[in-house]
Amino acid sequence: MSPAPLVLASSSRYRIALLERLGIPFQAVGHRCEERSAAPAAVSPEEVVRALARAKAESLRAEFPSALILGSDQVVELDGELLGKPGTQEAAVKQLLRLQGREHRLVTAVALSRPGGPTEVEIDVHQLRMRSLSDAEIRHYVERDRPLDCAGSYRFESLGIALFEGILGEDATAIVGLPLIRTISMLARAGISPLA
Repeated sequence: MSPAPLVLASSSRYRIALLERLGIPFQAVGHRCEERSAAPAAVSPEEVVRALARAKAESLRAEFPSALILGSDQVVELDGELLGKPGTQEAAVKQLLRLQGREHRLVTAVALSRPGGPTEVEIDVHQLRMRSLSDAEIRHYVERDRPLDCAGSYRFESLGIALFEGILGEDATAIVGLPLIRTISMLARAGISPLA
C-alpha cells in the first residue's frame, strides 16, 4: 500500500525550501488557523508552539482527509517574553537591540496529523547567543536582510548568521523553521522515507 499524500500546512518559503531538500513529493497549502485565537495564553513557549503547530496541521484535515499534514511553529523567548515576527523594520530593530549581546531560546514545534488518527508533535529548542552589536550594525542588517517575517528578527540561513557568536541545539534546520531531523523520524513512522 502506498503512503498517504503529504501536505505542508504552510506558505512559508523557508519551510517549503527545507521540506524540498528531502525529495519527497508534497503540496504546500497555507494553513487555515487563526494563530492568535489558537495560541494558549500564559503558558510556556513549548506549549504555545505545540498548540499552534497542531492547530495548523489540523486546520487542513477537512480539505485533505486522506493526507498526512505537517504543521510547524516557532517563537523566540527572551526573559520569559515571547517575541514573534516583527512585521516592520523599526520593530525588527527594536527586537535585535534587545537580543544583542544576550542569550535567548528559539522553540520550534513540528506536528504531523494522520488521516483519521492522532496528531504527533515534537519540539526542538535552541539556545542562541547574539554578538554585541552597535545600533548601526543592527540597522544595516535589517535593511539588507529584511527579516520582517522571522521570529526574533533574523534570517539564520542568510546574513543573520553574522549576528551570532554561539548556538546550542540538535538540528539547525529548526532555526530556519522546520526541524528536519524530527520531521524525517515522524514521516518514517508514517511510512514515508526520503531514503526509500
